[in-house]
Amino acid sequence: MNQAELKQPPLRRLDVDHRPSVVLGADEPLRLACGVSLGPFSVAYQTYGSLNADRSNAILVCHALTGDQYVTGAHPMTGREGWWPRMVGPGMPLDTDRYYIICSNVLGGCMGSTGPRDIDPASGRPYGLGFPVITIGDMVKAQAMLLDHLGIDQLFCVIGGSMGGMQTLEWASRFPERVFSAVPIATAARHSPQNIAFHEVGRQAIMADPDWHGGDYLIHGTHPARGLAVARMAAHVTYLSEGALHQKFGRHLQDRKVFTYGFDADFQVESYLRHRGSTFVDRFDANSYLYITRAMDYFDLAAEHGGQLAKAFHDTPVRFCVISFDSDWLFPTSESRAVVHALNANAANVSFVEIESDKGHDSFLLDVPEFFAILTGFLNGAAQHRGLTQA
Repeated sequence: MNQAELKQPPLRRLDVDHRPSVVLGADEPLRLACGVSLGPFSVAYQTYGSLNADRSNAILVCHALTGDQYVTGAHPMTGREGWWPRMVGPGMPLDTDRYYIICSNVLGGCMGSTGPRDIDPASGRPYGLGFPVITIGDMVKAQAMLLDHLGIDQLFCVIGGSMGGMQTLEWASRFPERVFSAVPIATAARHSPQNIAFHEVGRQAIMADPDWHGGDYLIHGTHPARGLAVARMAAHVTYLSEGALHQKFGRHLQDRKVFTYGFDADFQVESYLRHRGSTFVDRFDANSYLYITRAMDYFDLAAEHGGQLAKAFHDTPVRFCVISFDSDWLFPTSESRAVVHALNANAANVSFVEIESDKGHDSFLLDVPEFFAILTGFLNGAAQHRGLTQA
């Protein structure tokens, strides 16, 4: 294989034009937590609504593990709606007639921001596992550089669920002067051993796929689709509650009345998970999955502050609304309470609510009217306190 071939990895459905995007770090590279300096690098992002005259109405939405910058509207790859259409849009809680919504694909992602599937300029080959390991803090620093590029000094709000909530907490801790309000949803200040274990199962499924080739599958013209699909299936189970699974599927059979006494998808829940896995591999990169799950595993806000979570929010000026869901066993309410206690130790301005929902961790993505009402009320109150002008 010659050098020209190495520079042109095989095109897959994943290869689309992710505009707008910006190249950052050309003059001053981003110093990563692992000690590597990265630059220049690309950050792909989307914006919704209009920035007002005094640039005070910007809301940064931070996406979760398998999310991306396409929060609402048609996704350019799947043709389906973005991942938060119930939350973002005219008249929605994140009202695009009032707020300027920004969402960027995280560093290490596969939707236009620089990640392991991109070309390493030093070798002319896709990075693969040669891409430096990134952290939640690195993602947030890259976002801060994007905001500098956009000319936004302070965010009216930063908001996100799950891994997006981790980024939200990191923003409030690392850049408190740049955040007026923060809404961490269904998240934690550190990844639990249980969640690390689930991630490791997914990573091992990917790495056990013979098409993975030690992370160099692009060079070999393959893709570890089977391993990535299994990783997605295992993870998706953690996003649901037992009640949701029972209500949605029970033990109902899939397109049959009796067991096959074999290993096809006899049950509806099996068919559902297989569908989730097979559609996921068309829009996500396997190595990005490894890197982003590892970034979540490394997240421990207290450890970064001498083991004391309260120190992460010392004298914080940020107004917080911390939200959890009672059926979320992946990020249970106890994790949110720990954050609230740390904020209370600093006499921070914090509201906290545990919302009743039978939908599990995915509740923040689904139709939960109480969630929408609480968030709308918090943002309206923060906007009034901020003296926020209309766009």
